[in-house]
Amino acid sequence: MTRPVDTRTDQFVEDYAALDPLTATQVGIAGHDHELPDLSPDGFAAREALAREALADVTGLTPSDGREAVARDAFLERTGLEVERVDAGLARYELSVIAGATHALREAFDLMPTATADDWEAIDARLAGVPAALDGYRRTLLEEAAAGRLAARRQYVEHADQIRGWTGQQGAGGNYFLTLAGKAPEALRERVSARAELASAAYAEFGRFLEADLAPRGREADGVGREQYALASRGFLGAAVDLEETYAWGWEELKRIEDDMAATAQRIVPGGTVADAVAALDADPARDCGSREAFQEWMQAKSDDILRTFDGVHFDIAEPIRTLACKVAPINDGGAWYTPPSEDFSRPGTMWFSFTDDHRIYSTWRETTTVFHEGVPGHHLQCAQAVHRADLLNRWQRLMCWVSGHGEGWALYSERLMDELGYFADPGDRLGFLDMQGFRAARVIVDIGVHLGLTVPADNPYGWRPGEVWDADKVYEFMRAHSRMDDGSLRFEVNRYLGWPGQAPSYKVGERIWLEARADAMARHGAAFDLKAFHTAALDLGSLGLDPLKTALARL
Repeated sequence: MTRPVDTRTDQFVEDYAALDPLTATQVGIAGHDHELPDLSPDGFAAREALAREALADVTGLTPSDGREAVARDAFLERTGLEVERVDAGLARYELSVIAGATHALREAFDLMPTATADDWEAIDARLAGVPAALDGYRRTLLEEAAAGRLAARRQYVEHADQIRGWTGQQGAGGNYFLTLAGKAPEALRERVSARAELASAAYAEFGRFLEADLAPRGREADGVGREQYALASRGFLGAAVDLEETYAWGWEELKRIEDDMAATAQRIVPGGTVADAVAALDADPARDCGSREAFQEWMQAKSDDILRTFDGVHFDIAEPIRTLACKVAPINDGGAWYTPPSEDFSRPGTMWFSFTDDHRIYSTWRETTTVFHEGVPGHHLQCAQAVHRADLLNRWQRLMCWVSGHGEGWALYSERLMDELGYFADPGDRLGFLDMQGFRAARVIVDIGVHLGLTVPADNPYGWRPGEVWDADKVYEFMRAHSRMDDGSLRFEVNRYLGWPGQAPSYKVGERIWLEARADAMARHGAAFDLKAFHTAALDLGSLGLDPLKTALARL
């Protein structure tokens, strides 16, 4: 049978990997690890033209069956939104503490193999290309700035600060590039180290450019306004939501979760507060790994155990997916994330934790829920399953389609599922789960609030700053009041929301859709409802926008 949609979108994968080798490395397409993309205006234009051409072609195709129809709709929705961002003038200048070409370029080295001399030749070649790539990106940002398209000043300043950490100019993390080169085989180490010196110097100079040239011209306001935020929100959700209703729901959801936290705290310190329970948990040496190395061992053991116990019981886990690597990242920015396996599974799916310089307690009670979120049944099961199902999903669906509302919503739903299955029977672990749930609900409030310039509700359940307009200082104050996160990590998180509008709410909004879809399926099937079958069928759809996801899940 001829499959026109699969054929055209698979060709798009090949063409895009050639123009953007960083994406090829990220999604695990072999053959491009020695290359770098053109980050100049011409390079951006070439990738944008490729997307437009593919969008036009796929629009005119007739799917051969229902599976191709889903794939076609997904491609048109994702690529159409990307073209819409280009037309709105947003695609080239956006830069923040978590997203942008400088992040993608550095992170690519984390994903490259290092086992053979050929692997190190690829690293050497890519390091050698860093100065030219950053020079091209500098020209792009200057061209955008001349047209009045600039990020907020805060993002330039904070990202320049990050770069000082990566290049060993400050902080306890050392020089990322020289540390990487120090792991090269002895026969290649001198050459790789020389390349690393040049790459580090190029990054350091780029950081100075951000701070000296762009920061003084950057937007004073952190909020992007309703029009840009609505487009960003659709991009992350794959759906248009009522932003005011979602903002109001965020307040209700936060109050619900924090009431549960107060009750859970009573099981830890009878008669005490949540703060008392947190203090008791942090003082318990049995709940502190004590070091980054021990934390990495703990999360690996936790992940391995869940993979063993879940297979065949709650999920059917294919053999290639039964390996999940757990690593502490070689940078000190903060955060946790997941990278999917390579297409051939030679690189396993990997869970990453990054700790800031001032991190002192490596808590198990705080992070058990994050291990489930990033690993199993969260992102690893979701993303690696998609990579594995070549029999059901085309190459673009398996490797390049990602919708934050779908993916982060599933991972947050997975944490809720683990609570339902009894994996938070320990009250300390459950308090950690609720703390992160509340953290995500608070992010819905502050993200929509600050970017739309909304006011704090006069009747908010905390009596906090009623009627005042959101700004960056209030975001930090609110998140500090509703989080048990260390100061360094919290500062990173707040800067992330300010510079990545629309992403933070996608977790709770996506979870809301997954829970509603499951409740609907349970009501339709009654006693015949099979949770494992529901999960399998849902994950086999691949990543989808939340609107088409709701339609697809309604058929399960």
